[in-house]
Amino acid sequence: MKFLADLHIHSRFSIATSKNMDIENISVAARKKGIAVLGTGDFTHPEWFGELKRKLVQAGDGLYKLNKEFYCGINKFVPETCGGTTRFILSAEICNIYKKKGKTRKIHSVILLPEMSLVEKLNRRLKKIGKLESDGRPVFNFDVINTLEIVFDISDRAMIFPAHIWTPWYSLFGSRAGFDSIKECFGDYTGYIFAAETGLSSDPAMCRNISDLSGIKLISNSDAHSPMKIGREANIFDTTFSYCSIMSAIKNGNPENFVGTVEYYPEEGKYYADGHRKCNISFLPSETDRHGGICPVCGKAVTIGVLHRIQELSGNSENKNCSALSFKTIPLIEILSEIYQLNRGSKKLMMRYNKLLEQFGPELYILNFIDINELRNSGASFLAEAIERMRKNEVVIKPGFDGKYGYVKIFREEEIKKHRLIKNADSD
Repeated sequence: MKFLADLHIHSRFSIATSKNMDIENISVAARKKGIAVLGTGDFTHPEWFGELKRKLVQAGDGLYKLNKEFYCGINKFVPETCGGTTRFILSAEICNIYKKKGKTRKIHSVILLPEMSLVEKLNRRLKKIGKLESDGRPVFNFDVINTLEIVFDISDRAMIFPAHIWTPWYSLFGSRAGFDSIKECFGDYTGYIFAAETGLSSDPAMCRNISDLSGIKLISNSDAHSPMKIGREANIFDTTFSYCSIMSAIKNGNPENFVGTVEYYPEEGKYYADGHRKCNISFLPSETDRHGGICPVCGKAVTIGVLHRIQELSGNSENKNCSALSFKTIPLIEILSEIYQLNRGSKKLMMRYNKLLEQFGPELYILNFIDINELRNSGASFLAEAIERMRKNEVVIKPGFDGKYGYVKIFREEEIKKHRLIKNADSD
């Protein structure tokens, strides 16, 4: 059975996350998006884990679901077209900051486990060596290899994958605090790394010439800090709903079971290009090289972005583990914001968004799979045109850099004005 899975999100207990990232709101968001399996995020945080224990029950085979009380409580907030049950996989992200080979390393990793009893054992171990209650993404001042030793001592059914592997500041290959190879980072535990998360500012296709990722399944997740961000990236599986089946699909890399990914436009990610945000300087790699890596305004070093870093580590061999199937999407709320020229957080825009879900089904179905003619025939011709252009990659892009998000636009300004004039005339 084909389904979408988003394995990396955060709860409201992580720094810089929405207060709405509670289990009810993320459950509603997952169903609206069309996510069938969702990471819980932050199981290391005592309060959040307590909430998970109260509100989730086993769904069989290493996954969990909302208990009956809470499931019934959220149904009124979910359109009938977005039916089904979202299953949860126990997940957490941790940060290791340490010195290695004369350089400070900052590595983020995501841990998956199949049972709450195993999470309890892991949390007891981690509590002795760090402050779990301070942040949903706890920080430990020891080598990431020690993290793997601890986790796999708890259970050989665990999975760990490096998160957003190209982010400059906190990742495996980051230009500021990462490594040049997986072996350099994980040492003797390299064989335990079966997957790597490409992050918002890259996609599997960009990694096709990274020989070091050969044999590693490239996966995509939202790293959501608010409900609307859930599912902005996801993985497409064709397996049974079970922890073992999902892990097996990732480890084996069989395209019949791990079908592909749903992708954010990498250019929209906030670390795609090089640059210096304070001076509003953005460079592509060739421009950075021409300037010697220095901001021409202030004379400081620019932050090397994901595209540049990938080019630095690229070889000539092609990585066969790049997903053959990949859907680049623009979040539906962003498309509607462009069409109607409304703020993404406005109530009026959310009403339009919810009405579309009620009419056609979950967001990711609308963006990636619905027949365009179905939209056109329903009267949503401008939206149909927008989604068709998105699917054909006929978009205007301004890349993000140095922590500043880029943007992806579909229509020219005159097209938007013409559409609004027609809509106004129709309403007269």
